[in-house]
Amino acid sequence: MTRWWRPELGLAAVVLVLGVLVVAGTLDVSAAASQLGLGPRFFPMLVGGAMVVIGVFYVADVLRGGRADPEESEDVDVDAPTDWRSVGLVSGIFLAFAALLNVLGWIIGASLLFFGLSVALGAAHKGRAALIAVVVGVATYALFVWGLGVSLPGGPLEGLI
Repeated sequence: MTRWWRPELGLAAVVLVLGVLVVAGTLDVSAAASQLGLGPRFFPMLVGGAMVVIGVFYVADVLRGGRADPEESEDVDVDAPTDWRSVGLVSGIFLAFAALLNVLGWIIGASLLFFGLSVALGAAHKGRAALIAVVVGVATYALFVWGLGVSLPGGPLEGLI
């Protein structure tokens, strides 16, 4: 390997490539010609474009020798081992969400995702976490389906919503 390669450059390249993929994938999204408002392409293009810009600046910074500051927070123990149990739980919850989204629908699936993540990451009040998860699941469904016109799976609630 050459001297210019560092792990930071790998992360910068990943951000840049993901941004390009998001923008390229969004170009295939079709919207009705009579649709008023932002439409289903706006936010993916905004996020993808921001990722491309950030990725370009990040790559340039790393190639010019930029380095991140070491962690100095008072509540972070840099010598502590990785909590692999939490990593596994969060990964499993995301995989289950992805696998069951079309079966459960967005509202139920996202509510279970948000609740599961909050419990896996140490939520003290599980009842409150469940209530907030349902509110966020319904709110995101309403925002995307009714606000942006994006189709999300309804699952068993298809006829009710």
